[in-house]
Amino acid sequence: MTSDRHKIDTADPIKEAAIIALKRVIDPLLNLMADANVSVRELNHTVREAAVRKAAKRLIEEGGRESKSRVAIATGLPRAEVGRILSSRESLPSARRRENPASRLLDAWHEDPKFLTAEREPAVLPIFGPRRSFEKLAAMYGKGHPVRAMLDELTKTGAVERLANQRVRANSRVPIAAGLTSDAISEIGERGGDLLEALVNRVQGKSIPLFEATAVVRDINPAMVSDIRTEIIQKGTSFITSVNSLLNRSRKGVKRTIPDAANRCRFGFTAYCLQDEHESVDDTLARNGQGRRKNLRRAPRAANKPGSRSSGNRRNK
Repeated sequence: MTSDRHKIDTADPIKEAAIIALKRVIDPLLNLMADANVSVRELNHTVREAAVRKAAKRLIEEGGRESKSRVAIATGLPRAEVGRILSSRESLPSARRRENPASRLLDAWHEDPKFLTAEREPAVLPIFGPRRSFEKLAAMYGKGHPVRAMLDELTKTGAVERLANQRVRANSRVPIAAGLTSDAISEIGERGGDLLEALVNRVQGKSIPLFEATAVVRDINPAMVSDIRTEIIQKGTSFITSVNSLLNRSRKGVKRTIPDAANRCRFGFTAYCLQDEHESVDDTLARNGQGRRKNLRRAPRAANKPGSRSSGNRRNK
């Protein structure tokens, strides 16, 4: 039986719609989390902290004061946790920044002398083995995850490379999918946050209206998508160029002698194009140059040499 505290309150249509919207918003973020190796625990910690600080800020803006009890009521979190978050200055404690098992394993591969070369570089390791191997590394630092699953994950992100004779080499200390950079991810956060802020302000009826409009069709001819996208890019580029000129002209009246807080107001416009991709799993694997995972097999033990204890035992049987 499902616990009552995990059920969605369907009697409140506003809350139900908000939860459905949250699920849609978080879906692409989960893809980003997977690519950047952000754990669910780190996401949970980030959301709880942000909720506490946002609730405290709203209480102050409403003319009240920062009350741990009221913040605890508003967020549903324990009062002790609220107090700890409000008294902490660090948004994500350093002790929690490397909780991802893949990151922890790569750290060890670059630091533990047992897995380093004489030049203090990560050694090329056999996948299996009781001592100096990837299997041993995963057992010590992989937090109980199977060696095959850990190797698949690290290979997918390019942090580890499979070599001949079932050996592996560390290519990177950070398991991040190819194409991602810290600047690109920061831009996702900034633009995504701005868009959501504009949408939320509109439904809340804020005093400062922000423009938001979307043109969507759900039955477009796939053969026309490429041409339409090209034309939209051309028109969008032209429009953004004109908006940028308008914004630059607005900077002429800024007085450089006034402190930054009173001197600046961030204002901008963003346009984006959306498209749903419909493809089978086989198409996705073919596009990525991937196929069925090749099973790993432990190397068979060498046959006992004549004269060894075990071979002698067999002869005496």
